[in-house]
Amino acid sequence: MTNRACIVFMVVLKYGCFGEDTVNQPNENITAVEGQQVSINCEFKTLQLTPYLYWYIQRSNAPEYVLMRYKFGSSNSSEFEKRFDARLDSNSVPLTIKNLRVSDSSVYYCALQPTVTDTPPNIAQKHDTVISNISYMSVIPQK
Repeated sequence: MTNRACIVFMVVLKYGCFGEDTVNQPNENITAVEGQQVSINCEFKTLQLTPYLYWYIQRSNAPEYVLMRYKFGSSNSSEFEKRFDARLDSNSVPLTIKNLRVSDSSVYYCALQPTVTDTPPNIAQKHDTVISNISYMSVIPQK
């Protein structure tokens, strides 16, 4: 093997050859009643072997980290630890919110790592970052 072929082989091993990553949230508008449970779906396609998926909530003109899931682990922001959960499978990571509160009404979006926390207009892709279109959830007070 020549030096040039060896270098190319090493670069492919380090960086891999990935196709286009995509993220989609099919539920754009969700309405639920306070106290109920709701799931917001996030579907993704990637050739990454261990993708990292993130959920964010839009608050005060800036996204706030909710949780992260990947094949070998997970983490939640302490604020969202008890009522927010997600299960990662091969092509989706639905966000489940239990015991809904009116204050949970917001814009939610998921992202595939590597990620940035810029607010996407509808879909954003930057430096191999894929942020999905958004889902808006309104929680109606219980009567």
